[in-house]
Amino acid sequence: QVQLVESGGGLVQAGGSLRLSCAASGRTFSQYCMGWFRQAPGKEREFVATISRNGGSTFYADSVKGRFTISRDNAKNTVYLQMNSLEPEDTGVYYCAADIRASFSGLTTAPSLYDYWGQGTQVTVSS
Repeated sequence: QVQLVESGGGLVQAGGSLRLSCAASGRTFSQYCMGWFRQAPGKEREFVATISRNGGSTFYADSVKGRFTISRDNAKNTVYLQMNSLEPEDTGVYYCAADIRASFSGLTTAPSLYDYWGQGTQVTVSS
């Protein structure tokens, strides 16, 4: 079993920055691929970013590429999402997720392939 707890959301003006954190417990953190997803009101959950088990590989949705950075600290069992140049379209609930079956350097973008999810943290970007 894996428990994931997100933090760091809030209200920010367009152009601002936020850093989300996701603390994991329950299994060896370095054994799973991590991802960030978001869901806006009335929309489906969408992929944002993913990072491999050792942090050596990352992949981003086109909508956030160049503005968001995913990273992880396996010693602290935590994955981060640094969000810069935020836009009102980035508003939503942000979720972290763990894929415990990914290969060492594998990346996972499909939400259906993730095994565990956090409860989410709200990010609101005002114009």
